Amino acid sequence: MRHPIAIIGAGPGDPELLTVKAHKLLVDADVILHDNLVSDTILDLNTTGERIYVGRKFGDASDQKDRQDRINELLYAHYLKGQKVVRLKSGDPYIYGRAAEEARFLIEKNAEFNVVPGISAAIAAANICNIPITERNHSNAMLICTAHTADYSFEQLNGIAHMLKAGNTISIYMGLKSLHRIIPKLLEVCKDESIPVNAISKVSRDQQTLVTGNLGNIEEKVLATNLQMPVVFIIGATPIQPKNN
Repeated sequence: MRHPIAIIGAGPGDPELLTVKAHKLLVDADVILHDNLVSDTILDLNTTGERIYVGRKFGDASDQKDRQDRINELLYAHYLKGQKVVRLKSGDPYIYGRAAEEARFLIEKNAEFNVVPGISAAIAAANICNIPITERNHSNAMLICTAHTADYSFEQLNGIAHMLKAGNTISIYMGLKSLHRIIPKLLEVCKDESIPVNAISKVSRDQQTLVTGNLGNIEEKVLATNLQMPVVFIIGATPIQPKNN
């Protein structure tokens, strides 16, 4: 008997933010192929299955295609053995989780699979830190970007910046090491240093840190705080703060 492969979103790190379905599949898994950013507290929910690390850390120079090919073959090999296989990704599988490559491979192999959504870092950070990424009469859209924003063409960057000008929000993933390139480009187009910026490190974990500022000072504040990866940036919205007693 063969079991469908479960491609699971582990969310930002807190095991209590897993879906009920993800929790059940993870606990019952025989084999777990997991990424670098999946928290130990989530991995430890399964006490009997084999763990196979297939992640990639910042600065890893290994060939991404070779690494993905290895992951695909491992998924298929364990599937053929009749094992309950979980592919565990941080955040959501289809938001920078490369689930598309694995799904297409498995379809080619006629291997059954299911994708289980997870809470992506920007959504988790917005809720935990009370950052209204959409709000009536203020913002009706949010754009999700990666650090590659720094390499976009002017036309693309111009469109992103105009979302900020219109009062909408942007979330940037994997941008900590590229902040010195992203912020100047946004300022060049927006010409407004007062646009709020929030940097959230290790979302939902015990070490979570929030740094708030604006386009004019966020680089300095982030450097002073020595934020640790992973960090997600939410630009264009201000956290709702409790009233002073």
